[in-house]
Amino acid sequence: MFAGRLLKPAEIRVTPAGIPIARFVLEHQSRRSEAGQLRKVECRLTVVASGKALTAGISDWSPGTRVQAKGFLCRAGYRAPDLRIELHALELQTVASDG
Repeated sequence: MFAGRLLKPAEIRVTPAGIPIARFVLEHQSRRSEAGQLRKVECRLTVVASGKALTAGISDWSPGTRVQAKGFLCRAGYRAPDLRIELHALELQTVASDG
């Protein structure tokens, strides 16, 4: 599972086969214990959601919305020379904000 805040509204497109695909970036910030020390963890990850069930309602999310995503990591593009990764979501859930 990956959790973070939505950076900007999702880009949503429809494939020629009629499948909606949403792409957005989550920014994660937390503190984790590593080797007995607290470590600040910060990263951004592109999330891809495919299909009507997963993309429904994503266009209503505003920047700052907290989201939890479950899925699998995959190479971002088969044509790209580098091996950037993105999360292909199988489940998405918004989370209530703190305070």
